[in-house]
Amino acid sequence: MESESRPTPDGRAEREPGVADLAAAYAAKAGLHRHDDGRIDVLRSAGGIRGVLESVLPGLVFLVAFTVLRDLVLSAVLAVAVAAVFVVVRLVGRTTPTQAFAGVAGIAVSAALALFTGKAQDFYITGFLTNAAYIVALSVSVAVRWPLMGVVFGFLRNEGLHWRQDRQRARQYRLGTWIMVAVLALRLVVEVPLYLAGDAGVVALGAMRLILGIPLYALGIWLAWLVSRPLPGTERTDDARA
Repeated sequence: MESESRPTPDGRAEREPGVADLAAAYAAKAGLHRHDDGRIDVLRSAGGIRGVLESVLPGLVFLVAFTVLRDLVLSAVLAVAVAAVFVVVRLVGRTTPTQAFAGVAGIAVSAALALFTGKAQDFYITGFLTNAAYIVALSVSVAVRWPLMGVVFGFLRNEGLHWRQDRQRARQYRLGTWIMVAVLALRLVVEVPLYLAGDAGVVALGAMRLILGIPLYALGIWLAWLVSRPLPGTERTDDARA
């Protein structure tokens, strides 16, 4: 579906967003970046050092506090407080606080669930739900022949949506998308049994959540980028795409 034009009151044509525009917007919001030499910038794609700390520290504080003190309320409060500190730091530094706000909201919901049920393992339920939602979205994207890693990587590589017309490229992006599905599924395979183990599995669950979080995500992105790389010299340039 191409972009369509419609007349404006002053007689000029106004272009309506098409699939390519929506895909480009999605790619921009995905937060992935690459180096000038064509390699994916895994650290920057994860939010940089600050983004990694914002993702890891609240959960780490909860895990350490609960392991040492066995006080669910204090552990939850400390986790939320750490997440809130990152928001304040971004506001004071006048940097975009979106990621920090999202982080504190997620930690607050996780803490509320744990406090409501009185079970420390319920602090990790939202992660399960988020993983499951991404697995469904990624799987559906492959089923409808719009693999999401192709949408994101295609714009990073200046391919736009042209890769959909190339069977080999489309196949590569499907494989890259399945790699990310496998990464998310692995988290659930490892973590859900620990959750079901109750109090006995809380410490191991928290540790696995940290290990299978940013590090595994970064590995998955790198592998997806690697298996979907085009042949040398075949990447499109902005001029060629225009």
